[in-house]
Amino acid sequence: MIVIRRRAIAIFLIALVLCFTAFYMIRGNNVAVSGTVREIPIYSVENSNGNVSITFDCAWGAHDIPEILRILKEKNVKATFFVVGEWARRNPEEARMIAEQGHDLANHSENHFKMSVLNRDKIKKEILDCTKTIEEIAGVKTDLFRAPYGDYNDTVISVARQSGYYTIQWSLDSLDWKPGMTEEAILNRISKVTSGDILLFHNDTSHTAKILSKVIDIIREKNLNPVPVSELILRENYVIRNDGRQIPKTKSDK
Repeated sequence: MIVIRRRAIAIFLIALVLCFTAFYMIRGNNVAVSGTVREIPIYSVENSNGNVSITFDCAWGAHDIPEILRILKEKNVKATFFVVGEWARRNPEEARMIAEQGHDLANHSENHFKMSVLNRDKIKKEILDCTKTIEEIAGVKTDLFRAPYGDYNDTVISVARQSGYYTIQWSLDSLDWKPGMTEEAILNRISKVTSGDILLFHNDTSHTAKILSKVIDIIREKNLNPVPVSELILRENYVIRNDGRQIPKTKSDK
């Protein structure tokens, strides 16, 4: 009898914990856990058009930018280049080429610091200084931000949002930066692309420019349409799921 009572109490306590957990979980941009709010950037975007985005992080060299742009133009594709402000100052001609050819020239911070270790003021300065650099060099302004190394915390995301930026991550990493990666291995990863994915590449790597044409072919063979991130994301009436998927807001979303 005592054992049965103990089991009943244990079941009741488990049910109680589950109820409280469900009650404190909220839908939308944030997730509440133990009284804190987790900020989530955009990893991918729900859409009915089969749209995906090819993105490049630019932080080091720039020798392959003309070739990357040539291939994109030949394939009639617009992409998004997340550039470090310091990179743009070292490579102003390439930065201007990206913007002049109609691609997104987006914010990757001014100095490529690890953002999660910075305080709020420094985070904001890194973001705003990069946008200012881009504007001064290429004459365009951006509201797209990607943290260096994909490193973020709640503070980074909230500062970016409060400053008017959409923080963009990725859902499919080419790993083109990784030593030992082959062209075949990268293309095999890209073959998993699905609607709404944001693909991560880097310039100044051994393989990216060489395989870019094949990457675009793979995307199109799957009846997907590459567009810049500025066209992929939703800018209003949306929520971001716990997995970073940006989806249209419904009446049940608060």
